[in-house]
Amino acid sequence: MANTLVHILNNECPNCHQGKIFDEKNIFFNIGFPKMNKSCSHCQFKFEKEPGYFFGAMYVNYGLTVAQSIATYVIAQFFFTETFDLRIIPIIAFVIIAMASFNIRLSRLLWIYMFKNYSI
Repeated sequence: MANTLVHILNNECPNCHQGKIFDEKNIFFNIGFPKMNKSCSHCQFKFEKEPGYFFGAMYVNYGLTVAQSIATYVIAQFFFTETFDLRIIPIIAFVIIAMASFNIRLSRLLWIYMFKNYSI
């Protein structure tokens, strides 16, 4: 399990762990929509199994966003005296927008790794 997390965060192919899924070297600090390779440059593993394959990654992205929003709320509430201060909402919105590009990439990586053993 720990090795799988390392491979996901290193943007490596789920089949051979040699090629890269995204064109970018660093998936963490890129802005804009991700540019994915069609297949692995090393083993030719096809990343998009069928048209619309990554629609399911939207649910993973939603889960990541909700988890980050809850974590942001829990951390930010210590800086305010009231239980729910409306000034926390812009902080949560800023974190969601700042993490959006990373979440898209991470959710696609997680989606590919969840279904890596299924071949079509």
